[in-house]
Amino acid sequence: MLVVLAVAAVLLWPSSDTGGLSTKGIAGNAPGTSFVTARAVTVRQFDCQGVGAAPGERVRCAHVTARLTSGPDAGTTVKVDLDPTHLKIGVPVGRGLELARFRPVAGQPASYAFADFSRSTPMWWLAVTFALLVALVARLKGLAALVGLLLSFGVLIKFIIPALLAGEDPLAVGLVGCATIMVVLLYLAHGVSIRTTTALVGTLFGLVTSAILGTWAVGATHLTGVASEDDFTLTAIAGQVKLSGLLLCGIIVASLGILNDVTVTQASAVWELRAANPAAPPRQLFSGAMRIGRDHIASTVYTIVFAYAGAALPILLLINISQSPLGVVLTGEALAEEIIRTLVGSIGLVLSVPLTTAVGVALVRFARGHGPPPRPVRDRPWAASAWSEPGQDTA
Repeated sequence: MLVVLAVAAVLLWPSSDTGGLSTKGIAGNAPGTSFVTARAVTVRQFDCQGVGAAPGERVRCAHVTARLTSGPDAGTTVKVDLDPTHLKIGVPVGRGLELARFRPVAGQPASYAFADFSRSTPMWWLAVTFALLVALVARLKGLAALVGLLLSFGVLIKFIIPALLAGEDPLAVGLVGCATIMVVLLYLAHGVSIRTTTALVGTLFGLVTSAILGTWAVGATHLTGVASEDDFTLTAIAGQVKLSGLLLCGIIVASLGILNDVTVTQASAVWELRAANPAAPPRQLFSGAMRIGRDHIASTVYTIVFAYAGAALPILLLINISQSPLGVVLTGEALAEEIIRTLVGSIGLVLSVPLTTAVGVALVRFARGHGPPPRPVRDRPWAASAWSEPGQDTA
């Protein structure tokens, strides 16, 4: 499989250089603009006309004096204005800021404008905390999963994104890239075994199912992939990118993580049930594993929906105050994309459960013979009495 994926990746590798693509000059990102960090020194509020305010209605803006902490003018202070939306959350003295620096023009010094708040420090703390907890709780498997995650980002950044920007077929890029990520992640995190291969087969089946169904759904609903201002910007910069295909690739990538979770759990369920009752016939083993799978499906379905609802709260608020009929809003490009992405991924997920279970039942007999492999009691203290034979050392 690795050979096939390697050949496919070579064939899909970007044939043109995408390094010349840039957003410079578009959406206010003028040539020569750079971004620097600063810290608020003083914040002085004043009345202004805000976005969304009624004519004549005054809202609160702010003049912020900030000391630059990076860039060619580091150490100096500059003044920038803060709009009402950003001021509402509060800007205490010492708050880190990201400023846009516009190059000097016609003898005038460089000018600055507020771009965003600086968030790198808390984000790094969260990332380090996450990595430490994963390593502490999951130990070697957790460390292997973190390494696999980094390698997966490498596939995404070095292959999938450049290939899409070069105009390669998004469906093929998505399938090859996601399959490569799954091979790396699964075998690195869970080891090379028949159990891992079972999960991989189920995951690949789910990906292919999502790709086929997604292709039909995108065509049947005439989705263009143009649902936001960012899509228009991408079209203006990289016209070779197929936005409808990009939407399809996004469906495949979005279904990757949840598919992996379900198939690994289902394969583990088959192995554990086999270990608990080595004499269980295949039909009984399949039925028992599917009972676990049904519970997993039930919980995963509403997990997907709530995950989308949490990410799309602003859109849902706009829907609530919209004067358009609900049917029109739900079938609009922006919301229809998310609904179809969720439904297609969920269908692939549901179908992968019985397939993974069936493959596991067929292959578990070849895993270290017909009986359960000997396992140290320290890994499963709850099973000490169940797995100890008279006279057998379980230490």
